[in-house]
Amino acid sequence: MELEICKFCSKRSAAAEHLGNDELEKLGHSCVEVSFSKGDIIFKQNALSSNIIYIKDGLVKVHIAGPEREQILKIAKGPTYLGIPTTFGDKVNHYSATALTETEVCFIDIGTFRDFIATNSDFAYEIIVDLCKNELSHFKRCVNQLQKQSPGRVAEALLYFADEIFNSDSFLLPLTRNELGDLTGCSRENVSRILADFNGEEMVDINGKEIKILNKKLLEQISKAG
Repeated sequence: MELEICKFCSKRSAAAEHLGNDELEKLGHSCVEVSFSKGDIIFKQNALSSNIIYIKDGLVKVHIAGPEREQILKIAKGPTYLGIPTTFGDKVNHYSATALTETEVCFIDIGTFRDFIATNSDFAYEIIVDLCKNELSHFKRCVNQLQKQSPGRVAEALLYFADEIFNSDSFLLPLTRNELGDLTGCSRENVSRILADFNGEEMVDINGKEIKILNKKLLEQISKAG
């Protein structure tokens, strides 16, 4: 990756916007861009970690192996950073990331990233803001997982894909029914039943993975009520 690519990249993070030309050149020399296909593992749980991961474009599931089953922690949409807590906090990854679509990823050397944080306060501030937003989102998700019933969790997931991921009430669900269960904390059978109920009540129109939200207000009420 050359200076000009970093300097004029339309997918730069808010933090990278505060880097000067010399810093962008340093970033270019310590960053490698890699393309991943759907289903490819970007990084794996318990593997050694020496890079900050920046999802330049694409959709990624962040997941962790639990005692009984896998749990999807979140769906990440580029541009966004991944792996900052696990790379700074330990030498191994504490979770995995897998591409759900064609995905462009920048692997940034941890040493360079640390230098930017130590010497560029505006860069460091934006990274802290990003970490805080992710932590607050995680807290909210934990509460919803514990206190909402299954229909509320599935409704919330559909609204999340519509509003946060695709910005459209019609979208192609990037997860299998089993993966949607891993995201919402439900069994695959329960997810299939709930989706069939939503479809039968004409809240959504489902054709395979094609989802169209028909009654968003009612779906929001179910999500809110849990």
